[in-house]
Amino acid sequence: MSPKVTPETVRAMKARGERIAALTAYDFPMVKLLDEAGIPFLLVGDSLGMVVLGYSDTTHVTMAEMEHHVRATARAKPNALLGADMPYQSYESVAEATANAKRLVGAGAEFVKLEGGQEMLPQIRAIISGGIPVCGHLGMLPQSVLKEGGYHVKGKQAAEQQRLIEDAKLLADAGAFAIVLELVAPPVAREISGKIAVPTIGIGSGDGCDGEILVTHDLVGLFPWFRPRFVTPLSDCATEIKSAVVKWKNAVTAKKN
Repeated sequence: MSPKVTPETVRAMKARGERIAALTAYDFPMVKLLDEAGIPFLLVGDSLGMVVLGYSDTTHVTMAEMEHHVRATARAKPNALLGADMPYQSYESVAEATANAKRLVGAGAEFVKLEGGQEMLPQIRAIISGGIPVCGHLGMLPQSVLKEGGYHVKGKQAAEQQRLIEDAKLLADAGAFAIVLELVAPPVAREISGKIAVPTIGIGSGDGCDGEILVTHDLVGLFPWFRPRFVTPLSDCATEIKSAVVKWKNAVTAKKN
């Protein structure tokens, strides 16, 4: 059996030039499947709001819902590193951030991820000083979607590019073991990846990051009602499930009493 993956393992992967494959998971069986497939980095993302709970965006996901899903995933006891998103408005202050990070770790998370750059440094430092690893998140921030009026690529303008680079350096210096770059202009994502020692994990940010993360439902075609433009599904689970259910239903209804 391979050694348990830790934040140090993930950092060492970058040092070795080894690409990092990361996926989301929200329940026990999916974690078991992804862990058996050898995925080293699993995230209970607040994307569960859309693909599991039926919300319009991530801002509706509560701490209680995150704890519930973290507990379910942690019961799988994966070899992979298993972390969790801190949900919307759960880390507004240092006190809230540390208390809620502890709640997620208490539910079974091995790290927490939160969105934002320089403005989040006090929270990030406090969480890390409490012994909890932190993954940063820069670029398009889903929890800011209402304020920004949609999902937009970041880093197209010079000032925004410089801010992203500076924020990435600050997060790395503060102790974040990895940084997710979401919808960052690919040249900027590549530049960031070359300037910091911690891994960058891209989503919709091109091939210049140290790894990639996707929502598993997007990858396997399990949420057919919406598909991000940067995702090419590698299977069509939704069609397969409906086909199996229709075959079973027809077999049941064809029987005579």
